[in-house]
Amino acid sequence: MRALAQTPHRVIPASESARQHALDRYHVVDTPNESVYDDLVRIAAHLCGTPIALLSLIDRDRQWFKARLGLAEHETPRNVAVCAHAILEPGELMEVPDLARDPRFASLPIVIGEVRARFYASMPITTSDGQAIGTLCVVDRKPRMLDPEQRDWLQSLGRIAMGLLDAHARRYQDEVEVALGTRRAPEPEPGPKENYRIALLEVQRYAAVVERDGERAVEKALLAMEARFEACLAPEAGDRINRVSASAEFVAVLMGDDGEARLDALRAIAKEEPARTGLSVLVGGAVSEHGDEGLNAVFQRADADLSRQKDEAQTGEALLSPG
Repeated sequence: MRALAQTPHRVIPASESARQHALDRYHVVDTPNESVYDDLVRIAAHLCGTPIALLSLIDRDRQWFKARLGLAEHETPRNVAVCAHAILEPGELMEVPDLARDPRFASLPIVIGEVRARFYASMPITTSDGQAIGTLCVVDRKPRMLDPEQRDWLQSLGRIAMGLLDAHARRYQDEVEVALGTRRAPEPEPGPKENYRIALLEVQRYAAVVERDGERAVEKALLAMEARFEACLAPEAGDRINRVSASAEFVAVLMGDDGEARLDALRAIAKEEPARTGLSVLVGGAVSEHGDEGLNAVFQRADADLSRQKDEAQTGEALLSPG
């Protein structure tokens, strides 16, 4: 068992920071529903004979369901998530015959609330470097155990889930390269270049907002937001901004030493968006070390900065939360 720190009703892996940033790099939390993931949880429920199956990703303060069957909620607080315990052992299937008889889980909402869950089994979804970013789990309303074949199936489906997420990450990177323009000009042109900045602007809780307001209304808000972002840029200097396809993220390239002022302008617009559109936007930014540094390298630093913004946002929310 890995060493872990405990707070009331919450367990945290010892490698939590690395684990969370590994999840961030997939850019999958809060993405819209996709049929391939829905099919995966349906297969898991069928093979294991359960009415509930979930593909759960463990984010900073919540578990968010990329796909769900038999459960209405699209997310729950992390401190009441059984899956938060499962990720403590990345390579091992976790099985609880009766949640109501386990002191770790007996008082959780999923056990004592409407769901009345009793049986739980999950396979951690684990990256190639050993970080458990979520689980594929099945839940029943009666105490029971999986048989050996069902355990094998759940382990196999967990690996398939990780493969799907890896493919998502590759597609995301392809889209970023298109947005950055590196696919059109993979090799830097000869001669000295000016420094530049990359900004990554990400709408938070995108899937939940779409579910609440409808896709058409949110898309209209995003188009208006993109126009406000574009107004901050200097196209004559070579600035550009592009939306990452089929998501609520924008990538901006800001040229020249005065790009910092335009990055600040983007941050100011992002800060106004909750009042204007109800959409919360975080901005990660990074500057090139020299004019010829590759765009992808600078993008990775901007992405890491975005992860830090998420950490800070969660800390701020925790400080404001009563009790």
